[in-house]
Amino acid sequence: MDYKAIGFKAGLEIHQQLDTHKLFCSCQSRITENAEYTFERLLRPTQSELGDVDRAALEEAARKRRFLYTASGTSTCLVEADEEPPHAANKEAVDICLIMAMLLGAKPVDEIQFMRKIVIDGSNTTGFQRTALVAMGGSLKNVRISSLALEEDAARKLTEKEKLVNYGLDRLGIPLIEITTEADITSPEHAREVAEQLGVLLQATKKVKRGLGTIRQDLNISIASGARIEVKGIQSLSSISKVAENEALRQKGVLEIAETLRSRAKKSDLTYIHSIDLSAVFINSKSKLIQNQLQNKGLVKGIRLAGYHGLLKLERTRIGKDLAVYAGLASGIGGIIHSDEMPGYGFSEQEIQEVSKRIQLGSQDAFVLALGNETMVDAALNAVLRRAMMFFDGVPEEVRRSLPDNTTEYMRPLPGAARMYPETDVPPVRITIERLQRIQLPEKPEEKRKRLTMQYSLNEEQINQLLSSGYEDDFEKLVRQFPDLESVILRTYLNTFSELENEGIQIEIVDEKMLIEVFSALRKGWYAKEAVPPLLKYLVKHPNSSVEDAIQGCGFQPTGEEEIVQVVRRIVAERKDFVKERGTSALGPLMGLVMKELRGKADGKLISKTLHEEIFKVISSATPTN
Repeated sequence: MDYKAIGFKAGLEIHQQLDTHKLFCSCQSRITENAEYTFERLLRPTQSELGDVDRAALEEAARKRRFLYTASGTSTCLVEADEEPPHAANKEAVDICLIMAMLLGAKPVDEIQFMRKIVIDGSNTTGFQRTALVAMGGSLKNVRISSLALEEDAARKLTEKEKLVNYGLDRLGIPLIEITTEADITSPEHAREVAEQLGVLLQATKKVKRGLGTIRQDLNISIASGARIEVKGIQSLSSISKVAENEALRQKGVLEIAETLRSRAKKSDLTYIHSIDLSAVFINSKSKLIQNQLQNKGLVKGIRLAGYHGLLKLERTRIGKDLAVYAGLASGIGGIIHSDEMPGYGFSEQEIQEVSKRIQLGSQDAFVLALGNETMVDAALNAVLRRAMMFFDGVPEEVRRSLPDNTTEYMRPLPGAARMYPETDVPPVRITIERLQRIQLPEKPEEKRKRLTMQYSLNEEQINQLLSSGYEDDFEKLVRQFPDLESVILRTYLNTFSELENEGIQIEIVDEKMLIEVFSALRKGWYAKEAVPPLLKYLVKHPNSSVEDAIQGCGFQPTGEEEIVQVVRRIVAERKDFVKERGTSALGPLMGLVMKELRGKADGKLISKTLHEEIFKVISSATPTN
């Protein structure tokens, strides 16, 4: 796609957890599954200084949800429960923000003043999030930095059932640094590159958390004639470019739909549409979905959407799904049914024709049905109409959430200035010249890159991975102690950690002491290097175990050379015909079979050498002599 031609532009927001205690108390910044007490809250919107009420807060309040909070003394106190005023801001967290400001060339403010940002979705027990501007300006790779802020992270959503949402308070209050760029990003790939560079700078401070969920990226995206869309919660670097591309395609598709709609109907046509009770049409329906609702005293209502025929199930835009999400947030309804899905849901052709007749469906119109109790159905269909009218004007300006398939869905209206007002419980923080002069800057990534290239046998991709992960100092420290294990240590940081993390293993538990013990045992020949990942996994799951216990528990006692030869000979003998047929090409398939038996018990190079020798013997014996 030609992103310049469609007027693509984007700004990035990076939210990174800092590796310190919490922002407004001395509690550990630690995620825990312990639940020692709970309490419930109801939250309501409040006015700004000027008496305005934020529209996003009003929409959330209309959902009438209750919030159950789960907490533990391990990582929460009365501050998180909003039963005690916040303490003074975490000095270390402020200094980390100042370090980042200097690395980006941003100008720190003279005084940090915390503000309250109204958030009543339950993610903050107070009904607001505390945030503060620390610095402005600066740039990175020709992208201007708009602002650098310090704020408290939100509570962690655990479950949601009907109108009750359960949050864990362990994450609430963890310091977050927020870096926002101007809309200077010109393509999805450019967005990924800028995010990666910001991540490298953050890791350079050595004061940020690592692992899943510790960094989140938001994108503000628009195209020509579109609108600013804030996409929340992009979890990985690899997803940024895909989300940006899909969102640009969605906006392009919405603009095309708007043009089609205006050629078919008027926005005002939807103003006069009212829902119609269609329950009688489905009294004898074979649709299980319909019959379940009618038997539970529910009803079926429908509306006509003027001009929407064929526009509700397009791949890029998913307008039908969009209407369902919007209706669900407004009413709590599980979903809607629309005509572009027909035939479906067990509806008969006669039922579809009768629905079309009763709601006076035109050839270019679509219909939407909602099932349930009357209050819920009416609220859902009214929301569908409101949303359907928005698309006549093009792309609605709003906040959308990133989904696992890298598409987006509606979340809430774009908040305005009415959500902010000063925090009166936290004293302001003066940023003096003396304080700035005391700050020591870390080695810059560019300088470190050059040094690593000269000092170690690493390629460019490996160096990039090390710097992005933030493990380069740990790598160097271990390599100084175990220079003969450089490749194993590198693979542990670049591959093993991410593999274990994907399996749900808490790699934060893998500390320097554990790694030293594991590599010391490897150097002594107690196991083969291929066993490092399962041994680390075992030690994380069994924190009181020694390396010897892990080796025993995983069955990785070292195998003697004679036993290795015996295993290889047996496998080659069992597949002698295969070896004769494939020759040296049999090495790869047979290596997999041998490693299945000996992985972690013997060095892979020794296995490969032995296997190669045994295969060569078979080939030589099969070669006729003159």
